[in-house]
Amino acid sequence: MIVSVILWFLAILLAPFFAAVILKVKAFFGGKKGPPLLIHYYTMIKLFQKGSVYSTSSTFIFKLGPVVSLCTAAMALMFLPVAGYRPLLSFHGDVIFILYLLGLGRFFTIAAAMDTASPFEGMGAAREAYFSIICEATFFMILILFFKLTGSLSLADYLSGSGPLGLWQTAGSPLLFVIIAFFIVLLSENSRVPVDDPATHLELTMIHEVMVLDHSGPDFGFIELGAYCKLFFYSAIVSRLLAPLNPGNPVLTGCLFIAALLVVYAAVGVTESVMARYKMDKVPKFILTSFVLAFFATVITLEFLK
Repeated sequence: MIVSVILWFLAILLAPFFAAVILKVKAFFGGKKGPPLLIHYYTMIKLFQKGSVYSTSSTFIFKLGPVVSLCTAAMALMFLPVAGYRPLLSFHGDVIFILYLLGLGRFFTIAAAMDTASPFEGMGAAREAYFSIICEATFFMILILFFKLTGSLSLADYLSGSGPLGLWQTAGSPLLFVIIAFFIVLLSENSRVPVDDPATHLELTMIHEVMVLDHSGPDFGFIELGAYCKLFFYSAIVSRLLAPLNPGNPVLTGCLFIAALLVVYAAVGVTESVMARYKMDKVPKFILTSFVLAFFATVITLEFLK
């Protein structure tokens, strides 16, 4: 239990650090030095030292959105087997609970954006709600596959210990489709290129950033930290599937997990460096690709198991 608490705390603490790896990779492709790896910590410290500004037209929903989004992301990490260790919380069916938990954070973020009565934030909220529906369909399709392979609905059974290796031994190469599908969901759920560009400030083309335009100070700091935790959550799942080995030695296990995690974050940076953001009418087709990959992986695996 103590190890699980420490790993959960480290996951929240190190999430902004790993997110800075993306900036370093993008700077490398641009021939620049890039910001320091601690840039997100500096930014959040400055945000927490400032005050928040609230519109007279907003209600308590606007203030509640950032807090709920951070709490739901931090709570989702409680169910995440960091480096293959048992998570802080786990029960049969917790995968479905996690999906609804992340959906709750998304709902309050959307509600806070709508509460401002801004047409730009309403536009971003509509896009967020639309794209997330497709991502959830992909997640449930992958869940069906994992349930058929393991008979469990617990994230700990999928990713802790030798669970990922068992998935590879049972499913085989179709699991590569699942990894690609998860990576597409990662890009979509965290508003990364080619779905969205976190570096742009053009309201007409933004999704997540336009939803939080009116947030400032500590509220915006909560949103940023919650986004880093959410990115860490998805990246950790992909990294465990990429590196399913469990050496048994705690040091080697931790190093292998960190190395795989850096590969995933670097892959996000490379994607943002070599690709442009899609037009909005192309984004649903891109996200649907993840569902198709997950569907084919499920069909092929189930047919093979027969």
